[in-house]
Amino acid sequence: MRQLNPRLAEWLEVVNAQMAQLKAAGFEPTPIAARESLANLTRTFVEPGPEMPVVETLVAGGEYAVPVRIYQPEGASAEKSAIIFCHGGGHMAGSVSVYDPICRRMAAACGRTLVSVEYRLAPENPYPAALNDLISVVRHLGSALDKKGIAHNGRWVLMGDSGGGALCASASRLLQHQPHTIDAQVLVYPSLDYTMSVPSIAENGRGYLLENAKIQWYFENYFQNAENPYLASPLHGEFTARLPRSLVITAGFCPLRDEGVLYVQKVREGGSEAEHVNFDDMIHAFLNLEGLVPEACEQVYSRVAEYLLDSLTK
Repeated sequence: MRQLNPRLAEWLEVVNAQMAQLKAAGFEPTPIAARESLANLTRTFVEPGPEMPVVETLVAGGEYAVPVRIYQPEGASAEKSAIIFCHGGGHMAGSVSVYDPICRRMAAACGRTLVSVEYRLAPENPYPAALNDLISVVRHLGSALDKKGIAHNGRWVLMGDSGGGALCASASRLLQHQPHTIDAQVLVYPSLDYTMSVPSIAENGRGYLLENAKIQWYFENYFQNAENPYLASPLHGEFTARLPRSLVITAGFCPLRDEGVLYVQKVREGGSEAEHVNFDDMIHAFLNLEGLVPEACEQVYSRVAEYLLDSLTK
């Protein structure tokens, strides 16, 4: 039988007891609570990342001038496709600042320029605002980097975790039908099925940090104009050979696990390349829990770096 990492199991026992008390006292989920929760969680368990040159700018050209933070680690050069990173948070939480230590680690591990996107959040900015922001960055990032004097080759790797992974997969789905500059995508425990219909949603939907009710609440805030969640889901889109090659990382006790597994199968069936890595004893958002599971987090960073080095130099 699968076994949850013991340190996560011990921590979750305390967290679940605290949440039960809050719910009994009438706790009401709000965007403020969601944002502070993710920020506090990451601040508690993820130490500051490595030092490197960092600048900020706006990527103009779309419906909204998107703020971005640009990391330039040692070894970054114009010969390497830059990473466009979309943070997680269920489309409602997270930020460039919250994910700063994670982005620094990823940039350093990969030795590539990394551009962290401050996309608009729901409920203030519902679907498709965040997706439009990412597509705008894909299309206009080159000009923004030129403005800052940062050398680049005009090619990108889309990368994101959880809701950020959903945005990356959604952008890849739309851009496959036109000439695009995406060399690969890396999706870390991504949200790919807005219908919540895969078995792991029920299997892992209670007691493992990300719960079914919270997922449903995120989606209700994200989709506010009678959109069809099936049609918006990357898992249920068209899969062609023009999709970027993909690395999908899942966690064994994550409710989104099966979405990642099915997505890899469909990418392959559509004629593109896909690799899958599952961390069998982990839960959703374990990169934000690095202090509890440092070895697993280090494996993620090194595996992503290896994948980009191998797949983009073929």
